[in-house]
Amino acid sequence: MSEGKKYPYDYAKAEALRIIELIGHHCDRIAIAGSIRRERAEVGDIEIVCIPKTVMGGLFSDEPMRDPGYCSEVNSMTKIKGEPTGKYTQRISSNGINVDIFMATHENWGVIMAIRTGSAAFSAMRIAARWSQLGYHSQGGILYKNGEAFQVAEESELFKMLGIPWIEPNMREIT
Repeated sequence: MSEGKKYPYDYAKAEALRIIELIGHHCDRIAIAGSIRRERAEVGDIEIVCIPKTVMGGLFSDEPMRDPGYCSEVNSMTKIKGEPTGKYTQRISSNGINVDIFMATHENWGVIMAIRTGSAAFSAMRIAARWSQLGYHSQGGILYKNGEAFQVAEESELFKMLGIPWIEPNMREIT
């Protein structure tokens, strides 16, 4: 496990791209988030946000389920916690780096991507504090206000909704 260990940006990004190659064809959408997206010189873990594909259940079910190929590829990495059928799982890559995978939906991609890009302080102090100030709350990556759900499919929509000018990921730091 890579607990506390830091990796050079280029090494971590190459590993993140390898993981995206592994699971990406089982996703409707996938992207690198976290400190790699913010282009930090040193990276403690890999954060990936994805929208896994769904397929119809087997012979005895017509319920949609997570693509079994996606689940298989995620399960090929050593598990720390969570399942590929949930909203979050943490794994260890074959190169020993912790990998956090956040499963979003088309309706909450913008919120999940913004929060998971971080930094943690930026997400808390600029984004979440602002939506609270405007009367929103988040549940499952969906923003609600006065009982009404608001879909946020893109990060830029979230920034606009919150009245925050777009901030490039590499500038999202609060020290």
